[in-house]
Amino acid sequence: MALANGTGGNGVTAVARPYYTTGQRIVRGYGPVVALILVLVLIAVLVPSKAQKATNAAAVGASESSDQSAGVPGANAAAGPTGAAAAGPQGSAGQAGTAGKTVALPGKTTACTAQALQVPGDPYSPPCIQFSGDNGGATSKGVTGDSITVAVRLTSDQSFQQTLAQLAGAQLRDTNDDNVRTIKALADYFNTHYQFYGRKIKIVTYNGQGSLSNELQGNGQAAAQADAVTVGKQINAFADITGESEPYGTSLKNQGVMTFGDPYMPGYWHNDHAPYAWSLATDGTDLATDVANYAVQKLCPPGTPAAYAGGNLKDKPRKFAGIAPANELYQVSATVFKQIMEAHGCAVDNYAYTLDLGTESQQAQNLIQNLKSKGYTTILCGCDPIFPVYMSGQEYSQGYIPEFVEIGAALVDQDYVGQLYNQQAFAHAFGISPNLATVPYTQTLGYKAYKTMLPSSEPAFFVDIIYGQMAMMAIGLEMAGPQLTPQTFQQGMFAFPPKLGPAGLWGWNKNQYTIPNDFREVCWSPSTVSPNNSKQGAYIETSKQRWTQNGIPKGPPGCPIPSS
Repeated sequence: MALANGTGGNGVTAVARPYYTTGQRIVRGYGPVVALILVLVLIAVLVPSKAQKATNAAAVGASESSDQSAGVPGANAAAGPTGAAAAGPQGSAGQAGTAGKTVALPGKTTACTAQALQVPGDPYSPPCIQFSGDNGGATSKGVTGDSITVAVRLTSDQSFQQTLAQLAGAQLRDTNDDNVRTIKALADYFNTHYQFYGRKIKIVTYNGQGSLSNELQGNGQAAAQADAVTVGKQINAFADITGESEPYGTSLKNQGVMTFGDPYMPGYWHNDHAPYAWSLATDGTDLATDVANYAVQKLCPPGTPAAYAGGNLKDKPRKFAGIAPANELYQVSATVFKQIMEAHGCAVDNYAYTLDLGTESQQAQNLIQNLKSKGYTTILCGCDPIFPVYMSGQEYSQGYIPEFVEIGAALVDQDYVGQLYNQQAFAHAFGISPNLATVPYTQTLGYKAYKTMLPSSEPAFFVDIIYGQMAMMAIGLEMAGPQLTPQTFQQGMFAFPPKLGPAGLWGWNKNQYTIPNDFREVCWSPSTVSPNNSKQGAYIETSKQRWTQNGIPKGPPGCPIPSS
């Protein structure tokens, strides 16, 4: 899917991959901020390590002799593809050795006979697996016979999630207590509902030296490296679910620690960091390809009427502007976007802004003045969730209402974020989103999982985002089989059968270390009441169709045309 090397599905030769030494990548490369990952910075609690029963609790009573081994790590195999160990008979916990000692026999994994999914009703659930015998003990850094250590870095600097909370008011504001309670409940949920082969996730938090906001703006590399050393050597973690910046993620990988949460790194970055780097934030190269192909099929060629613009731009010949953060690695993806557009005769001018919360307001004012003076009718914004707050406000105040193409990333496609934007300007927004139709907050996967463990309390507002990142990790832990290592984690992820759920189509392969893999067309409706929070302002879908990046049908967008 990615255009990191060679030629992609569009017949476009990919942008030449810049070569950086490890040090240069740390100094120069940062992806765009994504609030859904940054929220994890604020959360964590030490979850007690407690031995898990050898047999999957959801499949008690199922036969250990089941031959339903398709897709089960190491099932009935001497050395399965996911690394399950194997010489000798399986299914027994041990046997008397010649010296009178008990010798552990390799563990046995089989498919459950009573159910197909590990967690019935969860659309992303891996296949149900039964396990008995020995799990291999300390198979990797941070792994013992009864625990998998997962680190969480805490930083004290201002995050984009905190800024969203200030803009939106109390509805988005989570206290540390809210976040601690939520992460603890979800860790307990995965420990009791997934098959971790006698182990449990143990969350270890620490106060980092690094500043996430500094790292995302190109500073603080030495502190990020020092924090990674803490994780790798002092905490001795298998994984860190707060790898939200390029230097921290790279430093974790250099310590042999799995990292989750990188912010839209391009495809080749993930290949270079395999098998260590995974994220909910879509591969930046794939994301650029998605939005470019959408524009090519729905809005091009240039000169077609800008039907969704407002004011004096309405129905003017389309003129495209792309906007993205100035960070080096994100500009690689911006270049891929421009290449694809222009290969199909769709000229586009790219503009950049700096990921700096203190200056975004002034940057937006200057940028909108520039775009207005040059007559751009159509803006394709690969932005963090805060920048459109200022952009849409400036559009309205300057009487400049272009089409706004939303790309389905960084929470911008969430109703509760779209509600923060100037509604007169954002009424002209449409684009793509990987998510299924919005449901009430209390019906999300994360909320339900939390309430399963703590029915008498309420989770953090961002419970579903926290759940998503943890679910991605939990899937890999189960699919890896009992012999857990970074390599078997990767093999297990590649073996996961692709599944569609609320956050889109999940699945992984050698060129796909992020999610999702498909999307739908959406339109912003200021008058529609959101099912999520019962407030005005919501995305509506044009149909039930979902597209992959090379399967978008030709034709204009299906969104209603704004009246003004």
